[in-house]
Amino acid sequence: MSKIVEPSDTVPAQPQKTKPDDNAYSMEASRNFKLWLSENRCSIAFSTYQRGALFLLGLQKNGKLSQSTHRFARCMGLHVDGDKIWAASLNQLWRFSNHVGDIARQQGTDRVYRPRQIFVTGDLDIHEMAETDQGELLFVNTLYSCIAKPSVERSFAPVWKPDFISKLAAEDRCHLNGLAMRDGKPFAVTAVSQSDVAQGWREHRQSGGVVIEMATDQVICDGLSMPHSPRWAHGKLWVLDSGNGAFGFVDPAKGKLEEVTFCPGFARGMALIGRYAVIGLSRPRDGSFRDLALQERLSKHRIEARCGLMVVNLESGSAVEWLRINGSIQELFDVSVLPETRQPIILADPKTQSGQFVDY
Repeated sequence: MSKIVEPSDTVPAQPQKTKPDDNAYSMEASRNFKLWLSENRCSIAFSTYQRGALFLLGLQKNGKLSQSTHRFARCMGLHVDGDKIWAASLNQLWRFSNHVGDIARQQGTDRVYRPRQIFVTGDLDIHEMAETDQGELLFVNTLYSCIAKPSVERSFAPVWKPDFISKLAAEDRCHLNGLAMRDGKPFAVTAVSQSDVAQGWREHRQSGGVVIEMATDQVICDGLSMPHSPRWAHGKLWVLDSGNGAFGFVDPAKGKLEEVTFCPGFARGMALIGRYAVIGLSRPRDGSFRDLALQERLSKHRIEARCGLMVVNLESGSAVEWLRINGSIQELFDVSVLPETRQPIILADPKTQSGQFVDY
């Protein structure tokens, strides 16, 4: 059960007495969030493995926010490329393709994503994904500490691993998690540590995080706390320094991160469009961030960690818009932007839906 709260919505003085819904959540947007979507001609996709769901957020014909959701067990990494969406679930990789029929157009929907291909991968803890300029899908195989691609014969085909990883093993040795592309080629990755033993990264959460340039195997930024989501744009490599609550870019001369803005939550998942970054925020899983600097910064600002999205102007560092999610959803995983899209929906099995948009 969900509700999107518009800025003009009011809360009833006497709430109705209803049975509590443990799955209920609501979304509250900043005053100009809808205007931002309209002006930038985009919609937003985000995933949550906590609820096992993929969300597509756009605008209806009447200007209100639209939401389309599909459930996947442990929905994690996403990749959007025009008419395609790749989504990673617990044991599978899904490819959705856009097909819009007449009924959908009449109701204002400009993209209808339906499943077209599924790879059975097994549980690889797949994090981020991206397509090369040759149309090849690459994904971060976090469990095996490598970059991989789908295989029709095996769970995955390894493509690259950090040089400090001595062998591929299902041990999540360094918590490899982020993948940056540059000019259609894989460029850099983020890892929580440079450890080469099973679950070794857990001992280096505070300052062991690194950004690695894949072509040279060189660490180009270190001293980070649980970094995520590297992205190349405007001549800079942008990174989320999640454990420190920071968003910034890599200073190649210093090998350190230049902070642009503070993130009031655990930042994970980021998409860039124009001069903006759309960043996913999460609340702590266990009530605290377990000795991360982020907890101290939240306390200093006298705020609680937030779950939702924040839109940051890359030039000023200002958080210009936001979307907060309250209720049962506490964590987001990945974020993508759907350019030139107003109201997308996703249908895993159109014939079992409400009868709308079943027009092949």
